[in-house]
Amino acid sequence: MTFAVQIEKFAEKVGNRANAVVGNIVIRVAQELDKRSPVGDATYWKHPAPKGYIGGHFRGNWQLGVGSMPTVELARVDPTGAATQGAILAEIPAEAAGKVYFLANNVPYAQRLEDGYSRQAPSGVVGLTVTMFQQIVREAVEALP
Repeated sequence: MTFAVQIEKFAEKVGNRANAVVGNIVIRVAQELDKRSPVGDATYWKHPAPKGYIGGHFRGNWQLGVGSMPTVELARVDPTGAATQGAILAEIPAEAAGKVYFLANNVPYAQRLEDGYSRQAPSGVVGLTVTMFQQIVREAVEALP
């Protein structure tokens, strides 16, 4: 089955509920990225943490772009991910279907983390979330009433 046929079948099933499904998919992907994001734990480091260091800058830098890729690094530190998830949720438009979404993290060391640099995320963050995308879509569609 081609991707175009899969999209057509998806559109037939969800009909006018597409906005809710798309919004749910964006939320679930953002939650997976957040859950997999390591929060710096200086007890594992070879060198002491800088004075006043608080882990969570990477987790706090997940950003949603609707129609364009976010390109800045945020100053936000969010060890729990709650503020970041709230910000992403607030950016999802009510008319969510038919738009292009970007979830980006622009910290300079993001690629190192994706390459397994962190003991907390030895297999990365984004790649593992990508492997779950079909499951996330399927669950979002199946959750429809």
